[in-house]
Amino acid sequence: MQAGLFAKKVGMTQIFDESGTILPVTILKTGLCQVSQIKTVTTDGYNAIQVAYGEEKLENINKSTRGHLKKVGDQGFRSFGEFRVTTPEDFKLGQIINLNTFSVGQKVRVTGKSIGKGFAGNQKRHNFSRGPMTHGSKNHRLPGSIGAGSTPGRVYPGKKMAGQLGGGTVTLKNTEILYINSEDNILVLKGSVPGKKSAVLKIQPKKY
Repeated sequence: MQAGLFAKKVGMTQIFDESGTILPVTILKTGLCQVSQIKTVTTDGYNAIQVAYGEEKLENINKSTRGHLKKVGDQGFRSFGEFRVTTPEDFKLGQIINLNTFSVGQKVRVTGKSIGKGFAGNQKRHNFSRGPMTHGSKNHRLPGSIGAGSTPGRVYPGKKMAGQLGGGTVTLKNTEILYINSEDNILVLKGSVPGKKSAVLKIQPKKY
């Protein structure tokens, strides 16, 4: 399995394909992604590579992180992420991960934090139907029954009710790459992806 990288969401736009069909796309810009640690079954119990991203001055990083990055080089990073790989011996400390690992038409998995929408009611959060608006009904946006009485005498965990909407980790599978510009570090994906503008997204190959 090949490694992935991290990219920042620039925004959305639309393009036309060869047949004239309009396609909604998301534009991502990748930064410097460097292998900062190689994990193997022998040392860590599983095979993976740790990738550092988000360039930062060394003087702005705490001492433990600076020590961790000494093995890689003189560049500082503010964030780290992992990618599971089957052959960690194919990677080296300090290796740069760039857009050359992907190709146009390839399907990828995109992971990011969705836009938080605060505390939401049951209709907005779970798409519940509302009650009657006329004929004396007083049940317009109420959740209704949330369980039986003495048996079981409690509300089951996971019951769909009002609560926090958004702001969680979301993974989109089978997202198609439509365009790659390695010189300007631009990646264009078909459709929308989680998160607001400037959100950091994890891009990795589709699992087969």
